Amino acid sequence: MIKNRYLRKYLLIGITSFLIVISQPFVLLAQANNNQLQQAELLIQRGQEQLNQGQASEALQSWQQATQIYRQLKDDEGITGSLINQSVALQSLGLSPRACNILVEALKLNSAICDTSSRQATEEPQLLAIFEKQTPSSVNLLGLQNLGNILRRLGKLSESEKVLQTTLLLSKQTSNFDNSSVLLSLGNTKSAFYKQLKDKYVQIEEPAFQKTIFNVIEQKALEATDIYQQIIHTEHTSTSVKLQSLLQNLNLLLDFSKRSNNNQYENQIKAIVSILSNNPSFFDKISASESIYARLNFANSLNKIPDKNLHLLAIKYASNALKTANYLKNKRLISYSLGTLGKLKPEQAETYFLQALSLAQSIQDGNIAYQWQQQLGNLYKQQGDYSKAIKYYGAAVENWSNIRDNLLLSNVDLQFSFYENIEPVYRDYLWLLLASPNPNLKTVVQTYEKLQLAELENYLGCGKLDFISVSNLKNLPNKPAIINIIDLGDHIEVIMQSSDDSLHRHSVDSKTIRNDVQSFLESLQAQNLAATKEPAILSYSQTLYQQLIAPIKKYLPSSGTLLFTLDKSFQSIPMGLLHDGKDYLIQHYSIATTPGSQIRPPRPLTQEQFKALIAGLSKTSPSFNAPNAPQDLKPLPEVVKEAFDVKQQTRESTNLLNEDFTSFRFRQELKAAKFPIVHVTTHGQFSSDPERTVLLAWDRPINIREFDGWLKVQNNQDPIELLVLSACQTAKGNKRSTLGIAGVAAQAGARTTVASLWLVDAESTSMLVEEFYKGLNNNLTKAEALRQAQLSLLSNPQYQHPYYWAGFILVGSWL
Repeated sequence: MIKNRYLRKYLLIGITSFLIVISQPFVLLAQANNNQLQQAELLIQRGQEQLNQGQASEALQSWQQATQIYRQLKDDEGITGSLINQSVALQSLGLSPRACNILVEALKLNSAICDTSSRQATEEPQLLAIFEKQTPSSVNLLGLQNLGNILRRLGKLSESEKVLQTTLLLSKQTSNFDNSSVLLSLGNTKSAFYKQLKDKYVQIEEPAFQKTIFNVIEQKALEATDIYQQIIHTEHTSTSVKLQSLLQNLNLLLDFSKRSNNNQYENQIKAIVSILSNNPSFFDKISASESIYARLNFANSLNKIPDKNLHLLAIKYASNALKTANYLKNKRLISYSLGTLGKLKPEQAETYFLQALSLAQSIQDGNIAYQWQQQLGNLYKQQGDYSKAIKYYGAAVENWSNIRDNLLLSNVDLQFSFYENIEPVYRDYLWLLLASPNPNLKTVVQTYEKLQLAELENYLGCGKLDFISVSNLKNLPNKPAIINIIDLGDHIEVIMQSSDDSLHRHSVDSKTIRNDVQSFLESLQAQNLAATKEPAILSYSQTLYQQLIAPIKKYLPSSGTLLFTLDKSFQSIPMGLLHDGKDYLIQHYSIATTPGSQIRPPRPLTQEQFKALIAGLSKTSPSFNAPNAPQDLKPLPEVVKEAFDVKQQTRESTNLLNEDFTSFRFRQELKAAKFPIVHVTTHGQFSSDPERTVLLAWDRPINIREFDGWLKVQNNQDPIELLVLSACQTAKGNKRSTLGIAGVAAQAGARTTVASLWLVDAESTSMLVEEFYKGLNNNLTKAEALRQAQLSLLSNPQYQHPYYWAGFILVGSWL
């Protein structure tokens, strides 16, 4: 039988974080019985050697040629094995989506498992169906393990975990199968879960959910370290797998113990360091390139431990890695080694980082270059050399703009933590630019726009969004004044761009404003907002007006549109609510907000476009009980009237109410017809965590991830002109509501989105919505139609309290 000729050999692929991730091609070792088979075997072995030498493209070509021969021979297992090898090479090249599709072909699986468009976890029955036709042969188990690795890199961690757990179960049916490498892959997936949740913890702001997330973070960390410990203490485990387990476990324990301020892992850390220090031969029993990554990995871990002797040991390992990299003449490995030495030798850091950066740029590797540009920016900032710091931070920002698309979509293992590695660079750069005697405000605004857009893309886990800067729009009717509010830690920067493109700046000491912002936010998100006395709200809104708007008032037009780009905690405060002592801001201006002054090209709504899909939920439904639904939900009986009013204001509409408003039916209607207007009136929640940004359909909550492909442009149709999300609210304690609203808009492909920041009174909302659509029918711009609708409530003694009218905001195009 051919299957007896297949053995497994482990190949290590180094990645930018210096973690080592296992991938396995199959290797033919038996005697070939004909020339073609012998040629295929030689190609398999050649590809393996090429991959060991870092020549992934050449390895891919060798294995593609081998596949062709196996196809000619109709050798099914040869075809499967060589396709598995191709997937390994593609992973090494950072082409994980292609690698997944190749592997699906090899294993004869459903390609849906590779789909990342919705970012939704594949359901359990679909995953189980993957394994129904799989025989537990060595080559199939190898393929399933690689599938688990690829799914992890694609960000499909739940699927990766399930595939690898099932692979372990299947391996028990096969004799002489060493499952330690599969265990290692499972440990790596659980580590990736830990990393993902750790980043989410930094991102989210709801206190109750933070506590829940922290507990899950600890759980995933412990699960991963238990697996690594199991591998380490298993006899007959290969050197490469044991080495990877030790290094991965050390990285994880160091990171987790630091974040949890827990010293209980100190003994485990010391034990692993002792094993690696006393067994240098581990690093000599693997290929040269693998050894370099492993040594650098170990050096970086040792550098996190405050011990002089270990610091010297780290330098030794990094220096040995550099010698080997120079011997191989591999510029990528030389760059990694030099950069690591730069972090280990502060007195020579500048020289090392500059050399590492030069090499990374010579091979056009932006991912590596970004790391050294960031390090140089940090170094020069610490030294007080602001001009050089600005130079390298600026280069890092520009570089990130160029590489983020591939990193976001291709490989989770390669991704930087946005809030640890990306955002600080932008903010340090902004701080330095504004610290200059004569700051270039245009560069500041452009950088801030890039930061806001990068944050939204990170939030969605998508590639580059098709947005353009408002500053670049030409021939706009009634061009808005743009107000950027930037939080730089010690101060708040307000930069206003007039309609004539002139820029004006004002700074506020954050100590004088941050408490007011927090108190204001808490009052607006309180359940008893309607009962809060208006003077108490006015006190905060007037204070913020005086600090943020009054200093630039003389540059503002007397009327028109104000376009706000809001940072961090300001996002959950409706700017129209600010008060100058006589009037609310909305009494003089129509208000819009955008992520970084970036929008889809604005366009007015024409009468021919008054065709709407109207969906609503007025009764208690099964979705109310879902784990990710907002708490304490009540029926919304006024939804029926609101839906009727919207229908009356449109030329044509399709209505989905209550039982008809299922997630499936909603999706089908969106795909079947072109709706310029989509009006959804249901319970929903906006959060800085995309998993908790949801709209409730009858059967279940629809997560923001699912909107990708549901509401997006179908068959090259125009974007949705107007998306209205009524009866939604901001998650309690959340300061970045606009991130959630803008996320829904971006996923939907909507030009303009109108949404509520809190759950507004149903009757007044119905009145506001009716007035809003009347304004649109009277050819008002979207922002002005919303303003007039809000003013109609403000002028009504029954609804003049801000609770009734101020919660609605417009995101995107104001036209």
